[in-house]
Amino acid sequence: MNVLRELHADVIALQEADRRIGAREAVLPRALLDDSPWRVAHVAKRPQSMGWHGNAILVRRDLPIEECHALNLPTLEPRGAACAVIGEGKKSFRVIGTHLDLSGLRRRDQVRSLLRFASDHGDMPTVILGDFNQWGHTTGAMREFEKEWGQIAPGPSYPSRRPVARLDRVVHCGGWRCREADVHHSALAVVASDHLPIYADLELHKN
Repeated sequence: MNVLRELHADVIALQEADRRIGAREAVLPRALLDDSPWRVAHVAKRPQSMGWHGNAILVRRDLPIEECHALNLPTLEPRGAACAVIGEGKKSFRVIGTHLDLSGLRRRDQVRSLLRFASDHGDMPTVILGDFNQWGHTTGAMREFEKEWGQIAPGPSYPSRRPVARLDRVVHCGGWRCREADVHHSALAVVASDHLPIYADLELHKN
């Protein structure tokens, strides 16, 4: 939670936010979230979970959440994505947090599934972010984003102690402009996870 406070982002996508065994309870205690600037987008299907297959979205409390979706992704092992539509009416936008497969073939199918969902559920500005498990930004599954999508891979974020891989990314469509993006380095971030957080400051173009 202290690392999240360092970032102070409006919207946060978490991976591995729930424990893998037992009741799949949330990694972050609820009491910490209750005393934070964010609330959880309700995608969990288990009472003690925070997310869906470990993916969770936190949204700043003064931002309205219109819809929440728990998405299943094609794979042999449990994988999914968390989706929240944030804002009101014409000012709303979609955020999808995900953690893609280690297998390149399945990653491509998962990206296609996410793009189909975005296409089938209303034309609106969309951001997909998380651990894509893809080394190259123009190879493999990332090629699926070549049309109409911008891609942000601000720097190496994995492993956190000596980052060499740009596995964590933000992709966007629908009029977003990236004002700033970077990897968040801090003493707390290095020990909080095996990935360093990345962030992007996005702004919607005015019509």
